[in-house]
Amino acid sequence: MAVRIRHAGRYRAIAMALMRHGFGYMVEELGLYHLLSLPRRIITQEVHESVTLGERVRRVLEDLGPTFVKLGQLASTRSDLLPEGIIQELVKLQDHVPPFSAETARNILEQELDQNIDAVFEYFENNPLAAASIGQVHRAVLHGGQSVAVKIQRPGVMRTMSRDLEILTDLSLLAERKMDWARQYGLTRMVEEFSRALLAELDYAQEGRNAERIAGQLSAQDNVYIPSIYWDFSSTRVLTMEYMEGITLNRRDELLGAGFKLKTIAQQLVEMMLNQIFIHGFFHADPHPGNVMVLKDGKLALIDFGMVGRLSEDMKDGLSALVIALMRKNTDSMVRAILRLGVIPEDADRMALHDDMDRLREQYYDIPFKQVSIGKALNDLFGIARKHRLVIPPDLAMLGKTMLTLEGMVSSLDPAFSIMQMAEPFGRQLLKQRFSGSRLQRKLLGGVADLAESLVELPAQARQLSSLISKGKLKVEIGVPELQGLEHKFSRVGNRLSFSIVLLAFSIIMAGLIIASSLRGEPSLLWDFPIVEIGSVIALLMILWLLFSIFKSGRF
Repeated sequence: MAVRIRHAGRYRAIAMALMRHGFGYMVEELGLYHLLSLPRRIITQEVHESVTLGERVRRVLEDLGPTFVKLGQLASTRSDLLPEGIIQELVKLQDHVPPFSAETARNILEQELDQNIDAVFEYFENNPLAAASIGQVHRAVLHGGQSVAVKIQRPGVMRTMSRDLEILTDLSLLAERKMDWARQYGLTRMVEEFSRALLAELDYAQEGRNAERIAGQLSAQDNVYIPSIYWDFSSTRVLTMEYMEGITLNRRDELLGAGFKLKTIAQQLVEMMLNQIFIHGFFHADPHPGNVMVLKDGKLALIDFGMVGRLSEDMKDGLSALVIALMRKNTDSMVRAILRLGVIPEDADRMALHDDMDRLREQYYDIPFKQVSIGKALNDLFGIARKHRLVIPPDLAMLGKTMLTLEGMVSSLDPAFSIMQMAEPFGRQLLKQRFSGSRLQRKLLGGVADLAESLVELPAQARQLSSLISKGKLKVEIGVPELQGLEHKFSRVGNRLSFSIVLLAFSIIMAGLIIASSLRGEPSLLWDFPIVEIGSVIALLMILWLLFSIFKSGRF
């Protein structure tokens, strides 16, 4: 409630935007009508039947400004969470934000770098090269003569986006309490996930580290170039990097006019991206045509490293298993692979999941493997995951969007080019890594270490459990219909355990008597009775009775 009072004006703007685009029912269910300063009939506009749900969602986000536009762009990568119709509209979202003034840019630079701008740059271009919702890029020249691109964060954007994200978190919690669909989609979890990604993109120092990491990964590829970062002139709000001059991949005619072979460019691009994804597991997650350019010497250059994806070893293993299952067209293996990649809810219908995967397999049955779209196949799988409410790791979902973007770029360069053909050797290398001796040894040692750690912790956990039991704080829930049967089973187990203990004690006594008689060299007699012989017979009868009881129960 304190959040709503503090940001009442922004809540009102959100409610009015929802009303304008046909989401008045949401405003009503969320209880936000009291925030409206105008009658609802004036705010509400008639929604034409031809306007799809996706279009209305996109228009709401555009109306609400940069934070919501950026969130929509991030959400467009999550085909595992959102329906295809909404995804298709979200990819259309563009930043329509005018640039801020050169004077403001210079003030931010001096504040962040703690130096006079003339002491840093020999030349600073007042007109930005590009402007977006988070920041804008200016060209400049350092005193050493290096030409650089300076990325400057928009003033107040951190404060504005933090406020909007706080409001969205509050609204998502409210929606999950009042709306079934919000609970089903895990709206709060989605908002938290997108918030983390957006705040990470606001950290320009992290973007610089991403660029250097990818540069290190691709250092062996002499046909790829990553711009250098000038850390002395960078901060969390300013990023100064080497200026790249080339032809971006969305300027096809210029590439042809400059004499470049489009098939060669496509091959370089795919090799570069597959190397990042399958070998290193750390990849540029926004390789759209404007972020990839061809330099004069024919090398490919990547720019803008704000959005990256990470694949853990386990995710790479699951991905390789999924690709193999697709190649073999084996439904059971596909189901196992997707279950390894995601978290399945307890109430999921595994049979229905298997049937959906089988139908997906049939779609690809007669298609030659080299013609299969990796991006489309992954997004089809994520669609099934969304239907069955499997929780897919965000970076894996981002991979599907990255592959679709990559395939679209390659298709525009060379429609006959097959990414699958180039992916095959990377897949083999991934399998080789997965089953290598060093990898298996590392996993085995890790498992042994985990087991040893669990054994070390066992006494402490036992004491904790004992303490809880003694304090009466341990709660166990058992269904009433099962209680009687469970009590009967416990009784049988207890009786057999008691019988076994008595038999063990009797056997120990008999063993003592036998040892004693052997040491004396004469049979043990009690009141002229042969104790050892009689005891042995009794023990044998008890053992036979115990074995008979176990076999009779059918639980040997």
